[in-house]
Amino acid sequence: MTGAELAVCLASTGLAGGLTGWMARGKRLRRVLPGSVRARREEVGTSSVSLEEVLDLLPDAAVLLDGHGAMRFANVEAGGAFGDALGTIMRYPAVFAAMRHLDGATVSTSAEFVLEVPVRRVVRVDLRLLPEVLATGPAHILAILTDCSERDAVERMRSDFVAYASHELRTPLTALIGFIETLRGPAADDPAAQQQFLGIMAAQASRMQRLIEQLLELSRAEMLEHRKPRGIVDAKHVVDLVRDELGSLCAARDIELETIADSVSVPGDVEQIIRVLVNLVENAVKYAGADGRHVRVSVTVEKKILRGRTGVSFVVRDNGVGIAPEHLPRLTERFYRVEGRRGMSASGYGLGLAIVRHILDRHDGCFEITSRIGQGTRCDVWLPSLREPRLSGS
Repeated sequence: MTGAELAVCLASTGLAGGLTGWMARGKRLRRVLPGSVRARREEVGTSSVSLEEVLDLLPDAAVLLDGHGAMRFANVEAGGAFGDALGTIMRYPAVFAAMRHLDGATVSTSAEFVLEVPVRRVVRVDLRLLPEVLATGPAHILAILTDCSERDAVERMRSDFVAYASHELRTPLTALIGFIETLRGPAADDPAAQQQFLGIMAAQASRMQRLIEQLLELSRAEMLEHRKPRGIVDAKHVVDLVRDELGSLCAARDIELETIADSVSVPGDVEQIIRVLVNLVENAVKYAGADGRHVRVSVTVEKKILRGRTGVSFVVRDNGVGIAPEHLPRLTERFYRVEGRRGMSASGYGLGLAIVRHILDRHDGCFEITSRIGQGTRCDVWLPSLREPRLSGS
């Protein structure tokens, strides 16, 4: 039974009071819109329950609409799952087009569409006309919303892996096959050649492993992008963890790593913010000293107001070779790499900053790179201090 069928069944029978009467007495259920119209109440013993109260108990995102498509009520799950995007979803042209099919003879229909901003979300809306016994007042269409973004992300991940990984894996696999054939043939009795080839083979195998790990990390970031993080990030704690993780790498390459941060809290996923900063510091370690200069990398935290919103900015700076301005707009594109920089080989895959972008999209944050050739690069990771108030109806 679908969420819509369950809601209609519960509200039109005595089961509604039996299921919710004791819960309604335990706590006050939320009324999303003060002016929402009450459906007919069913009396069961001493308990009475409205359609809105029943919808608040559903595990599905449910919305009541009037005949013009105006939203009259949204249950707790709808507000939690879709938040600010709920009003946009219910005003989407595909939803109105589907509503026109509800003429009495047709009592149910559906629409599925893609919202591209602020992040890509695939949403399915199932619409059902309420029976007359429930349709007192203007609210008489029930909409059940399903977020299909994860399904869409899995399908795109599968196609992307075939398109990108097959191309990137071809070169190291070809090299491995060639060296294996050489070891089994001409170099079978040559210990020196065997050691040389085995070293190259190990490097190529590691290269494939890093590619697969980054592809998986990118896929995870895309799959979680539509889910707002519910944790709290302490800026000092995160920066300290990044320093501990990368301190030995920087020391091994004679790179100075400086961290300065106060204890400031912002909403976010701690593990993902750590991955963002680790990616940025690793990029600085990898590329900043390409011309042989002594590299200094710093990670600092500062409070910053961006577009009228207060927030915290994590800043990763280096004094390295810098990046030409024509490359800056494209650095967060997947598989985009800056070729031909002096003293630097294209050892990466162009996935690190794409991962950063998806993570910050999830956090409603901003990412900015500024750089000057010969003077270094600055990366700003801004996170809002407070989430915007959740929109429950319009």
